[in-house]
Amino acid sequence: MLKKLLSGLFGQGKPSAAAEGEPVTYKGYLIVPQAEDMGGQFRVSGWIRKPRGDDGEMLEHRFERSDVVPGREACDTLMVSKAERFIDEMGDALFDER
Repeated sequence: MLKKLLSGLFGQGKPSAAAEGEPVTYKGYLIVPQAEDMGGQFRVSGWIRKPRGDDGEMLEHRFERSDVVPGREACDTLMVSKAERFIDEMGDALFDER
């Protein structure tokens, strides 16, 4: 019980993924914010998606950063900004398997 109390006080609990935010289209990519609730703060994360072809299949890249922001809306805005920059730098190479 003490461990649970201390975890709650110091934000040591497991992060929980929030619902997906409002998708944003950028240069043919779909940026979908999905901030992780870190006990009152939100970690910048989400998805970058792009249709593969006419069959409707989507390429998908999980986008996560270490940034933590106090508000969900600010987190979503920061995620979109960082994802746009990442797309500009990487293009379709972001879907290459590592």
